[in-house]
Amino acid sequence: MTPNASDAPLRVALVGYGLAGSVFHAPLVTATDGLVLDTLVTSNEERRTEARAAYPGVRFAASPDELWERADELDLIVIASPNKTHVSLATAALKAGLPVVVDKPIAGTAAEARELAALAEERGLLLSVFQNRRWDNDFRTLAALIADGELGEVQRFESRFERWRPQLKGGWRESGDPEEIGGLLYDLGSHVVDQALALFGPAATVYAESDVRRPGAAADDDTFIAITHAGGVRSHLYVSATTAQLGPRLRVLGSKAGYVKYGLDPQEAALREGLRPVADEPWGEEAEELWGRLGSGESPLTGGGAPVRTLPGDYPAYYAAVAAAVRGTGENPVTAHQAAAALDVLEAARRSAREGVTVTLSAAPTGEEQPAS
Repeated sequence: MTPNASDAPLRVALVGYGLAGSVFHAPLVTATDGLVLDTLVTSNEERRTEARAAYPGVRFAASPDELWERADELDLIVIASPNKTHVSLATAALKAGLPVVVDKPIAGTAAEARELAALAEERGLLLSVFQNRRWDNDFRTLAALIADGELGEVQRFESRFERWRPQLKGGWRESGDPEEIGGLLYDLGSHVVDQALALFGPAATVYAESDVRRPGAAADDDTFIAITHAGGVRSHLYVSATTAQLGPRLRVLGSKAGYVKYGLDPQEAALREGLRPVADEPWGEEAEELWGRLGSGESPLTGGGAPVRTLPGDYPAYYAAVAAAVRGTGENPVTAHQAAAALDVLEAARRSAREGVTVTLSAAPTGEEQPAS
């Protein structure tokens, strides 16, 4: 990589143009001041046609190997390919001297994530993990309520990513092959676990129940994870594709009050519809009737509590932070060490569900591995 002039945009190569690449990464990269989508790696002609229409001037490569051969023309690699390729591609990019963003999960095991972190540190390169749900509207609002002491001492954190998809969609995400790193535990589970650790710190024990509900399914599609954090908070996390009646997205109970929020952050739906964040224009805003409620003693569905304005979702903040980190003017927004801590929990959850036991994790990590609250 040849260092860019400080006022020149960082040249980004995106590996993969499936759901993650086309809906999340390409739009957010191109919406970020200081980043430009230079090259897209896909050999699929239909996807190339779609990308040409959306991003005129983008270059194409048939394989990631072409990127390493011209690493001096690039400043950042974004890996949005299938999960099983994340480790090998991130390793190759780092060895080519390029900073890397990897979609979640960064790897199949915490050990692999820590090996990648060590390689990045050895090379003095950024390695960041795309945990966009830290910039969801509900998560941002909850973090602010906790910081302001509105809940008192948080005792239980309930978080749900539930869907009603009784029919299989097909593809590697539903594969039972362990090499594919499919199933909801490592997909949506990566989000809810990362959020819990970011808010309440390291996990002390993990219990999980994981099921394959749909006919013909080969990977988990209905999973529950219970974490007891080292600080005493209990997190109850639900990820499911088989939920006929959806529960609250968040239900957080404290010694002073509780916060209940229904509905998903609107940013993914907006991106899927082709909308794009534009500087100084509203983005991630939510209608007032969807705001969560804060209070005590009564259900929010029967009028309990007071509505709390939901802060706007802000996925663009992730890539803005990445751009600053690559330039050396800001911090890595999501480190590989933080991702490894989440993978510790996911691995423990998989073991718990398989063996029917509660798994005790080793002593709480310190320093870099401690998620920021």
